[in-house]
Amino acid sequence: METVQAALWVVILLVVLAILFDFMNGFHDAANSIATVVSTGVLKPGQAVLFAAFFNVVAIFVFQLSVAATVGKGIVHPGVVDTHVVFGALLGAITWNLLTWYYGIPSSSSHALIGGIVGAVIAKGGAASLVAGGILKTVAFIFVSPFLGFLLGSMMMVVVAWIFRRSRPSRVDKWFRRLQLVSAGAYSLGHGGNDAQKTIGIIWMLLIATGYTAAADKSPPTWVIVSCYMAIGAGTMFGGWRIVKTMGQKITKLKPVGGFCAETGGALTLFLATALGIPVSTTHTITGAIVGVGSVHRASAVRWGVAGNIIWAWIFTIPASAFVAAIAYWVSLNLF
Repeated sequence: METVQAALWVVILLVVLAILFDFMNGFHDAANSIATVVSTGVLKPGQAVLFAAFFNVVAIFVFQLSVAATVGKGIVHPGVVDTHVVFGALLGAITWNLLTWYYGIPSSSSHALIGGIVGAVIAKGGAASLVAGGILKTVAFIFVSPFLGFLLGSMMMVVVAWIFRRSRPSRVDKWFRRLQLVSAGAYSLGHGGNDAQKTIGIIWMLLIATGYTAAADKSPPTWVIVSCYMAIGAGTMFGGWRIVKTMGQKITKLKPVGGFCAETGGALTLFLATALGIPVSTTHTITGAIVGVGSVHRASAVRWGVAGNIIWAWIFTIPASAFVAAIAYWVSLNLF
């Protein structure tokens, strides 16, 4: 009985750690949802975080749990995951999130979590323990999601510029200040739908590994789903002000029409990825869309040096979080 109780307490603590990561995900990635709408002056920061948090949580009613299924069952072979692996994965992701938040670097919480899972699993059973298909499609979308965001954002900008080519700038600005509320809401919806499901997936993975949920179940327990969506919404409410400035001002200067196009392009990318069950980076996606919108005006409108620094952070996210996760796995194995 004592052994079962100890195992239960370990599982509870890991679930709490996962919820903390989810909260941090919302906190860290809040800028992705609100940077453009704040930088264009459509909403004040306080209004924007409440607006984004609301749509983060509403996503629970919109999207199926395809991403959660990929993370929970499609990245690691059954039987490899244990409490030490989950602890290592979460600690690796949280450490990288804290580091990039402190320096104001808009890195990916999603890929930090994937990197953490990969590092902890390899430390335990080697690369053969990973599901190649799940890893490959996740890695592929590191490049596909920002490119698709760039393409859709720039195409939206070209189309809008052509449609309103004879309209007065003041009239265009007035219309898109209203329309940007729609695009910002859509992007926050996509953010909540894709990102909350990653934490749902790792908790589901933990519950299956410890026998508290059957592997044959088609969906995780309802309490897991509700907790994760509420946690990411709460995290978004607290905001990520260090990163807002980078996303909304340092890459390129945006007007409401540009913010609308960037958010719409990013939202469409997230909707597609979530429908396909692919865990993507909301950070990568919106950055690509912002760069796409800025480059339509002229290439010099984009501060490519800032964009380059962000790309380097993207490249290092998975290996860095994997390295920390592997160390955390070994520490956990020896101490607990």
